[in-house]
Amino acid sequence: MRDVNEALGRIAIDKLSLRVGAGAQAFEAVQDVSLTVAPGEFVCLLGPSGCGKSTLLGALAGHLRPSKGGITVDGVAIDGPHAERGLVFQHHTLFPWRRVIDNVAFGLKMQGVGRSERRRRALELLAMVGLQDFAEHYPAQLSGGMKQRVEIARVLINHPRVMLMDEPFGALDAQTRLMMQQLLLQLWAKIRTTIVFITHDIDEALFLADRILVMSPRPGRIIEEIKVDFARPRDETLVTSEHFTRLKRRCLQLLHPATAELPLERLSPLGAEPARQLQFAI
Repeated sequence: MRDVNEALGRIAIDKLSLRVGAGAQAFEAVQDVSLTVAPGEFVCLLGPSGCGKSTLLGALAGHLRPSKGGITVDGVAIDGPHAERGLVFQHHTLFPWRRVIDNVAFGLKMQGVGRSERRRRALELLAMVGLQDFAEHYPAQLSGGMKQRVEIARVLINHPRVMLMDEPFGALDAQTRLMMQQLLLQLWAKIRTTIVFITHDIDEALFLADRILVMSPRPGRIIEEIKVDFARPRDETLVTSEHFTRLKRRCLQLLHPATAELPLERLSPLGAEPARQLQFAI
């Protein structure tokens, strides 16, 4: 029996392969991936577009079944979606006909929690993401960054053991994106849920993660693990450090060798256009 005091959110992936498509169109998207994520760890999956990052996240969410191998969370095999594994996409999935507070409280409503209690808890989460004054607004009245804050609050209200994030800030402008990265780190420092975060943006991975798992082109495999040992809390000054640049150079070598040979001044900090364009071209 598991110790009740044991931290929750441990992920174990064992020799996992995933095939997608049907018949002659089927192909192997992820191949022989094995990894563990400790409870409360922030891990980024970094790789080129089409390498199987989102497919792997889909399996973690319980939407895809392995063709080989398996996945467990806290020793229990994943056999379908569950609120204990919250999923945040690049584009929000809010109900446009529901007010912000009702979007955040929706999961509790499905669990049978009473109206007053679910509104109280929803307001607490909205305060955590800085949107308590927008509780009665509709999603159409919010900016892109605000919608993503509501999306994150809606996931967190279920107290998930694991938070799965599929390029959640990829559609935002550079300034809003940095603000959302900082907010996510603040929230994570408070709740310490396990986070698996997908990106193909090197700056973002280095800024957020405890550890980066670099994936190969399809079929996706883990080709290197990079420990990101910058002190926390982190701020935007981190990206100008020599160590940040060295780690960024290593990521570029793994993902795009030709780009890695560019002069250091082209490896711009977070939010700067030259580096951002290079990363999205990977």
